[in-house]
This record gives sequence, C-alpha cells and structure tokens, in this order.
Amino acid sequence: MRIAALTVLVGLLASGCRSTVTLSGHDERVQVVTTTGILQDLVRQVGGDRVAVSSLVPDGADPHSYEPSLRDVRNVVYADVAFSNYLLLEEHAIIKTLDANLRTGMPNISLAEGAVKYAAEIIPLVEDVSLDTIWLGMRVRGSGTADGANRSSDILLSATGATGPGAMTAYLTESFGNPSFYVNSADGFDPANGFKDDTARLPPDAHTHMSWAFTKPGVYRLTMRAQLAVTPETKPVPLGEQTFTFAVGVDPHSVPGMTDAAVLNSGHADLTVDLDEKRLYLLADPEGGGEADQRAYDPANTVIEVPNKALLEVPGDRKFRFLGRPGTQVHQLPQAVLGKHVHGEIDPHLWQNVRNAIAYVELIRDTLIGIDPDGTGEYRTHASDYIAELERLDTYVRDTIAQIPQPQRHLVTTHDAFGYLGDAYDVQISGFVTPNPATEPSLADRRRLTETIRNLDIRAVFLEPNLTARSTTLTEVASEQGLRVCEIYGDSFGGDVRTYGQMMRFNAESLRDCLTRPNNGRRQ
Repeated sequence: MRIAALTVLVGLLASGCRSTVTLSGHDERVQVVTTTGILQDLVRQVGGDRVAVSSLVPDGADPHSYEPSLRDVRNVVYADVAFSNYLLLEEHAIIKTLDANLRTGMPNISLAEGAVKYAAEIIPLVEDVSLDTIWLGMRVRGSGTADGANRSSDILLSATGATGPGAMTAYLTESFGNPSFYVNSADGFDPANGFKDDTARLPPDAHTHMSWAFTKPGVYRLTMRAQLAVTPETKPVPLGEQTFTFAVGVDPHSVPGMTDAAVLNSGHADLTVDLDEKRLYLLADPEGGGEADQRAYDPANTVIEVPNKALLEVPGDRKFRFLGRPGTQVHQLPQAVLGKHVHGEIDPHLWQNVRNAIAYVELIRDTLIGIDPDGTGEYRTHASDYIAELERLDTYVRDTIAQIPQPQRHLVTTHDAFGYLGDAYDVQISGFVTPNPATEPSLADRRRLTETIRNLDIRAVFLEPNLTARSTTLTEVASEQGLRVCEIYGDSFGGDVRTYGQMMRFNAESLRDCLTRPNNGRRQ
C-alpha cells in the first residue's frame, strides 16, 4: 500500500521537515490538502472541527516557484480531498505532487476553474507590451487529450541545433536572480541524453517568458523539436520540428533567402507547440492586442528581429559570466517578468475580488458535503456564516479604497497579482515591468518609470513581503523619487496576516493609508 510504504520514510524525515505533519490515517476528521495558505483558510472556515487541513505551500513562500517536499507528498497521500487554485497559478511540481499521489477516487478540485459555475468572474491576463523590443517566450496550445494529456503532463520543447556568428542563450531569471537555462548553444547540443540540458518543460495550455541573448551580431537559426510526455513512464509523443530565424543587429530584410519574410519586432510572440495539430510555429500579436489579435506565423517565412537598441552590458555578477566578460555588450531580448513565471491566458488571482472568494467557499462547501454527507448541516451553517462575513468584508474593502481620491488611486508593484482587486474596487494598476531583473535597467527604463510616477502623482509603491528580495529596482526608484514603500499581500500570508479576511483588510487599509498621505519629502 502507498500509505504504508511512506510511513517509514516520513518517520525518518520527521526531524528535518519544515512543519508539523497535519494529515493522518488515524484521524476521524476529513483530511484535506490545499496548495496555498489562502485556500487552507477558506477550507477551515467552511469545514470547522470536521476537517483537518494542510497547505503544501507554507506562509511566506511563493506558489509560483515552491517545490514540494517529501512531507508534502505524505500529506497528499493521506488526503480525502485536494483543493488547488490552478489556472497555472501553482508551480507545476505542486500540481504533479497532487495528481500523482492523491488516492484513486478522491476529489481533486481546481477552485479557480470550478468557481466559474458559482458566478466567479474571470479576467484575461493582459500582458505589458510597452517594451522597446519584441517580448519572446515559449507556449503550449491545445489540450492533447487525443494522446491522453492531462494537467500533470509535460511538453518538452528542445533545442537540437543552432547556427550563427556567436553563442545564443535562452535563460530565465529565477526568484533570486539565478539564471536557469533553456537553450545554450555555447556548450553544444547532446542527442545522447535527449537534449535535456537544452529543454524547456511546460504544462499543457501554458506559456513562459525568458531572456534571449546573442554574443555577436548576425543571423542565427535555432532548430527545435517538441514532444509530449503524458506520464514519466510513457514514451514521448513527437509533435514536430522547426527552425526559427533571428536577425541580430542586422537588417531583418537582408537575411539570405528570406527577403520577403514577415518580420516580428514588437508586441508579444511565442515559439509555440500545438498539441492537437502536432506542429511548431510562431504565435504573435505584434500590435499588443492580446489573445484576440494573435496569429500564427510560419517559421520558414518569418524573421525575429533583435535590434541594436537591444544592446546591453554584461553585469558584473559572476552568475552571468556565460554572457561574456563584465562590461562587454550583448544583444538581448528581455525576459520582462520578474522571477519564474509560467501561466495561461486567465489571471489566476481570483481571490483578490472578495466576491470570487465567496464562489470558492460555495464550491468548497458542496465538495465537503459530497464526501462527508453526515456533516451537511455543519458545512452549510459554517459556509452561510462565513459568506455573510465575506459580504461585509467586500463592503469594507470597497468603502476603504473609495476613501482614496480617484486621481491618487494607482497601484505600482512588481508582481502582476492584483488585476481582480483593481477591477472590483476601482484601482488603476499602474505598475511597470522591469525588462530584466538580473541587470540594471537602462536609463530609458528608469526615465519612463520616473515620468509615470511624476505624471500620475504616485504617492507610494507596494511590495509583497515574500517578494522583497526580487524588488530592488522598484525600491531604488522609489527611494530616488522620495516615495514610501508599503506592503501588500498577494499569494501568501505572513507576519500578522494569517487569514484571508485579515489579508484583504490589510491591503485595503495599506492602499488607503499610503496613497492618501502627501509625500512631504518628495523630490521634484
């Protein structure tokens, strides 16, 4: 039995794990595992004394990048039901831990998706396209259900070869500034190990952003293949191969054999693998119109431009010596998103609108009733009482934010987690995206930010406590402009904020207090 097999292992690890084990096969209560502390609190409010609930992601950690421990696996094994947010909020490893270890027949609920049936409102994830160059990532489209794909499957997008006058690298700057490589032509491509050192792994229906660096100007060609790994045990399904062309610091219309090719040089584009069509292509919205304006481009007739304005100096940090000696120049398309960031088309942070949290509560209530009918009365009573509390909370958040004069109601932050708060409570999301969190922003980047702050009379910037280490650029600019740096909570609790109600009250009060007070010491 899986539970018995893990019991000895967990006992050996008990002294080295991060928290007390919550779930148990000997507990008569309903055993519940959630992915985040926010969901854990909602389940506690509905379940009361009839449930024991554990969160995989601890308070203060980031669900976008958290890697589950063996103790997390143990809790999943004992769970009678699992609640995730999903919509690709959580690190893929978290979802795999749930799906691979939850016992057969136990409910596995994706709250953000299921809550739509309870009138939750969703917002398309609109990305910032104000960069001076194209924003290039990797994407998975289609469901792959014909081949048995599910949300735990992996799509392998592998570089198998590259040509060009220098080295090319596609890398992602993770949470604390460390580079993680997807493609690095400098050390070659190894077919013997399946090109694993030059492979991006994505879940279905997702995309990610990265920096693309080129050490010398000229024409580069990158060959990539795609495969679907339905499970770790099954043979990967081939999904096609394509060669993508980059014009780096040279006229994109002068690429040999491609004088009539389409040129992509703005907006958002992705090297895209289509699970259903089993092919690779470029999917782009050059005008920045979002999903409605996306169109497919044939790589054989398309050139991706990396212009000379994309030149930057290699930073002094030894982590980035793979780009060259400090101070030397390379061409780079920026990652444009702080930290590791894999997501889909819908903003997953639904709970920042309290009305959506009510929909979560209703789905949690009905799920618990389904697995524990004897507790129906208690679940209904707890849910009804808590929904009444959330309705009062919704009014409080709305009234508190309404105290901020409309011209001052601007949120500037490093993490795009507050679209629902802005939409529900009339807050303008005026934040900026740092082109590359691993390097100093250019003078133009800082000038744009400074102009935004001055033009909008920004009173303060807001940082999530668990993301402070990633936010040096924003804090530096805030200091230069004499702005306050205030706290706001997005994905995780911390400090004195231990419940969902406390979090939303704190956020509303922080916005009001920081955006209504004048900046007496502000520099002009």
